[in-house]
Amino acid sequence: MEAFEAVRTLLAVRRYLDRPIPENIVQKIVESGRLTGSAMNLQPWTFIVVQDRQMLRRLGALARSGPYIADAPLAIVVAVERTGYAVSDASRAIHSMLLVAWSEGVGSNWVGFNNLEKVKALLEIPAGFDVLAILPFGYPASKIGRGKKNRKPLRAVAHRERYGQPFE
Repeated sequence: MEAFEAVRTLLAVRRYLDRPIPENIVQKIVESGRLTGSAMNLQPWTFIVVQDRQMLRRLGALARSGPYIADAPLAIVVAVERTGYAVSDASRAIHSMLLVAWSEGVGSNWVGFNNLEKVKALLEIPAGFDVLAILPFGYPASKIGRGKKNRKPLRAVAHRERYGQPFE
């Protein structure tokens, strides 16, 4: 899938088929996160790849906004060091992983952002790191409308040269 097409069509997926994700695709997803650029090349992230069904169920129970993690065949927990650019750098890595997965037909969604201390304890993530997100991955359980998004028009969010000057 071409990059713009992946961005144009990416949607949140919260229901997954009971179908494993091939290891080469899992590797590609994780590698895309690792290869993402970061400020001063600090790479302040760590990725915990979870495929064990019991652990996925436990993650789903701990993530208030994402109980559907329990039904995903894969989750990647993203933890960050406590540095100035960690959240923005890891957010970039997360988006890379979401786009690469989507290009392979695998859906996902960002779960969490706050109150993930119990996830940190469950996965034995060391002090000095905070859990930023849990990303469940799986093949969509239902056909979803690729590209059908409710977004503001471009002219409402983009300006040319200075604010208020139409971008056309």
